[in-house]
Amino acid sequence: MSDLTNRSRKILLAVVTEFISTGAAVGSRTLARKYGLDLSAASVRNVLADLEEAGYLKQPHTSAGRVPTDRALRLFIDTLVQARAYSPEEQAKLGQRFAEIYAVATDPMREAGRYLSELSGTAAVIASPRTELRALSQLRFIPTRPGQLLAVLVFSDGTVENRFIQIEEVPAEPELTRIHNLLADVIEGRSLGEARDLFARRLADERIALDALRRRAFELGRRATADVNRRGGDVVIEGQGKLIDLPEYTDASRLKKLLRTLTEREDLLKLLDKVIAAGAVTVFVGSEAGELGEGDLSLVVAPYMEHGRVAGTVGVLGPTRMDYAKVMPLVDATATAMSEALGGRRGSS
Repeated sequence: MSDLTNRSRKILLAVVTEFISTGAAVGSRTLARKYGLDLSAASVRNVLADLEEAGYLKQPHTSAGRVPTDRALRLFIDTLVQARAYSPEEQAKLGQRFAEIYAVATDPMREAGRYLSELSGTAAVIASPRTELRALSQLRFIPTRPGQLLAVLVFSDGTVENRFIQIEEVPAEPELTRIHNLLADVIEGRSLGEARDLFARRLADERIALDALRRRAFELGRRATADVNRRGGDVVIEGQGKLIDLPEYTDASRLKKLLRTLTEREDLLKLLDKVIAAGAVTVFVGSEAGELGEGDLSLVVAPYMEHGRVAGTVGVLGPTRMDYAKVMPLVDATATAMSEALGGRRGSS
């Protein structure tokens, strides 16, 4: 924001603040009257015109005031917003609530989403743990018939996935026992994706001398994990009604775009994957969210942990005028509370 003078910066902050509060275009008289600028409406209009020319504001209609662009909102988030972190007492209270949800709720992910939606006043988004990132606990092979094994993948959260493997010769029971013991040492502390990559590397690296047992164990491990769904999990959106009821969506065309976003979730999934890679609270503002809502939506999202690994994401979906100063620390604190409830470790950003 170094290209702005102190006066321009103050006026831009006022425009963004007013827009977030009302959702309406902001005029010079409103700014001069409400924000203690000590400037005439004419002087404010001149600054607004300069900010518009610089790409921070736009004018929806010739007779209306101005609204901040995505560029202004991004600078507001990065530079102007002093997002207050949750106090230890607030974090403990939130953590207790999520611990209760995950202990007693029949569908904890949806219940957690409903609670976050209540706190934020808009829609909450939670992506369940992806199979790729979940920690493996055991990998076992059970002979079912000649030429076939049942691979049993047991995850640290207690869930189990099975798949059949066709092989030319089923190992005898003593050999299977040795394979199980060998694989137990290999997969310890690794996620499904990490184990899959390790099997592939060991088998492809000619410099590593593998005895027959290890080669067979790694080959079985590779085949058992190769076709497991890399996406896995699901995306839950709670509080859609709160989002639909906002003034922005009285316009039929904007409402149609919103409903398409809530129904067809591929764009949302792509953004959530980026957050998993980033490993921190992330804000996508308007056009930064790509095709999501065709530029009309913002997403504040953070990863949460399960058994020490990034397992999924939790966030808030709303209009670009959402209250970022409130939502950003809320999402961060929620991710921490969910991680603690799931046995993960996550520090506050």
